[in-house]
Amino acid sequence: MKPAAFKYIAAASLDHALKLKADHGDDARFLAGGQSLIPMLNFRIAQPRVLIDLSALTRLSYVAHENSAILRIGALTRYRTLERDPLIAEALPLVREALPHIAHPQIRNRGTLGGNLAHADPASELPAIVLALEGRLRAQSVAGERWIDARNFFVAPLTTALQVDEMLIEVQLPARPARSGFCFMEIARRRGDFALMGVAIAMTLGVFGRCSQARVVLCGAGDTPVDVSEAAGGLIGQNLDNAAISHVATLVQKAIDPPGNIHANKGFQRHLAGVLVERGLRIALERAHHG
Repeated sequence: MKPAAFKYIAAASLDHALKLKADHGDDARFLAGGQSLIPMLNFRIAQPRVLIDLSALTRLSYVAHENSAILRIGALTRYRTLERDPLIAEALPLVREALPHIAHPQIRNRGTLGGNLAHADPASELPAIVLALEGRLRAQSVAGERWIDARNFFVAPLTTALQVDEMLIEVQLPARPARSGFCFMEIARRRGDFALMGVAIAMTLGVFGRCSQARVVLCGAGDTPVDVSEAAGGLIGQNLDNAAISHVATLVQKAIDPPGNIHANKGFQRHLAGVLVERGLRIALERAHHG
């Protein structure tokens, strides 16, 4: 299929892009990497009257330390850049581990972090990771800027808290603390396919090797990334063993109501969630002991 007719405008600067969005509102869409938007245009799922190309906004592609505890990532940073960046590998191993699961190399060469998060596909990996890491996202419009916590950013399938005239500018994620372990795992029918179920886990150990934090977020389990960290709350203050981890996996299976699809019904998705959470917690715990 071919997209409906639209007006194409290449933004010359961030101010220009924001002015165009303010002028055209819901009739305009931002084009970053285009790996999600272009298929939607071709199938006419999206039919904007104006397409604002952000390719010239190269200053929104960066990875930098805000301070020793925070990493700043520009919204137009491509997956491939994140996959190869040494700062990401060192400070955000959860992000680094998930990137090879995202589609295929050709898509990772073009797709952007901000485009992915603003698209808000509930089966996507990066929204679950940003939520697991308790990230913050900076939105900007001609009227100013604001910060949105990840827990408030994803509101429905393909829907975020961004206002009609706002653009996602930057993502801030906490760097890996000492004695922390991370794990990302997913199950797909074929490599590069949408995940039938995925899990992002961030764990930190405190005094005497006891768990001081456990964050568990699922992708593909609901209308948005599904935060099931409450199910792992019983791990806090404990020396973890297989029985405790298995109990968390059971609680997660009971807590979720996955949508089901032609490849995996609800029951199978619940089963996958339990298996991935149990395996992921064990891997994160082992890494935390060595971290």
